[in-house]
Amino acid sequence: MSQEHIHFVTGRLAEPSLRAVLQPLASAVGFEYSLSVLNITVAALLTTDWIAPRLQPPVASNRILLPGYCRGDTSTLVEKFRCPVEFGPKDLRELPTYFQQASMDQLNGYDIEIIAEINHCPQLSMAEVLAEAARLQSAGANVIDVGCEPGNTWSGVGECVKELRDAGYRVSIDSLNPKEISAAASAGAELVLSVNSSNRASASGWGCEVVAIPDDPSDLNSLDETWGFLTQRNIPTRIDPVLEPIGFGFARSLERYLEARRRWPQAEMMMGIGNLTELTDVDSAGVNVTLLGFCQELEIRSVLTTQVINWAQSAVAECDLARRLVFQAIKARVLPKHTAPQLIMLRDPKLLRAADAELAEMAARLKDNNYRILLSESGEIHLLAAGIHLRGTNPYVIMQQLFDRGPSNLDSAHSFYLGYEMAKAVTALTLGKNYEQDEALNWGLLTQAESVKRLSLDHQPRRLGSKSRQTRGEQDS
Repeated sequence: MSQEHIHFVTGRLAEPSLRAVLQPLASAVGFEYSLSVLNITVAALLTTDWIAPRLQPPVASNRILLPGYCRGDTSTLVEKFRCPVEFGPKDLRELPTYFQQASMDQLNGYDIEIIAEINHCPQLSMAEVLAEAARLQSAGANVIDVGCEPGNTWSGVGECVKELRDAGYRVSIDSLNPKEISAAASAGAELVLSVNSSNRASASGWGCEVVAIPDDPSDLNSLDETWGFLTQRNIPTRIDPVLEPIGFGFARSLERYLEARRRWPQAEMMMGIGNLTELTDVDSAGVNVTLLGFCQELEIRSVLTTQVINWAQSAVAECDLARRLVFQAIKARVLPKHTAPQLIMLRDPKLLRAADAELAEMAARLKDNNYRILLSESGEIHLLAAGIHLRGTNPYVIMQQLFDRGPSNLDSAHSFYLGYEMAKAVTALTLGKNYEQDEALNWGLLTQAESVKRLSLDHQPRRLGSKSRQTRGEQDS
């Protein structure tokens, strides 16, 4: 069977770098390729309409790959050349990842339910509760948990549950108070968190599923007693041996989950993971992935989480992606690696930076005065334009060197733009992230796209020959 023939399109400036990437990539992936170098310096300025009359791919082409920054509708190209036409990655150094990810299964499957708690509901207005429920559901929550407050009986719990149910949410109630639980169950709550010896006698009258917990987290025998009490009365029950914080029995609590699974191999189980994410000074994503992996291996099919502390503000979305990641890992028996980069937020999965020699060659070939900002493998910021190649780690020094040259194309808007991009570049260097000019830094699932690229300062005087438009970086395919 003949190999696929892929035709790549680029501009003059990116041609050498693209050829260097394609030769080993084609051999590793197994495809034949050809390349059109169009008469344009920056491939990021390409449009499909501009390409259509100028492109002549080989007849053998099975697919055409355009630069990721290219804009427009590919349907005209598809009709003309009778083969699929795609936009590739925005950075040509991402082509290996692009071809790898194209063959990966989508992370659509999961079997762990997320119960997301709204804390201190008695202190909130109904509008605030509904708004938070919408936020949690949008992030991936399956059940909205109404969090009550120990020591008081909340008279409004039934109304709160009813409002949530009327709005279409599945609801659980987080309370040990039988009066609150009864009102919530009557209003439509489907799950009670939690039941032990203090309130289990009332459970038969609630008509819904409950979560059994030990009287004391260290006493698994008390959980055994409550489990037996509930199952003898045919009350649907999940088991939660209770996860404890680090320094207060964390390792022993994990052992209890293992022991509970040995004792009750067929029982439904739940883990409340907030005791780790909310009570540990660490970004929550890695903790959530680890705990969801533990749950997946142990067939714990529901987790209770919350996102109160600032470092856990995206906990539900993290759990939603984590449950898909660990499900795929265990189902397909593959490492949970290179499949969910959205959970890598502080740093980037892989650094894509040019060698100093490559940037020097690029600077020597530039013919226009637009500024390019790039990061090098040596850990420096490079500012390039025709006749200009400045480098260093301090953006103030680089910008001062640029101003000392007295360039004619730096008005206040353009200077602000360069300063903003320099700040992003320094952040990328500091944290070990990739930097792509005119693009938001990659913060995983927290990334916010940048929609505004320039200021409008027409009311202020500009220097002669000033330009406010900035081209993108050159490392595109």
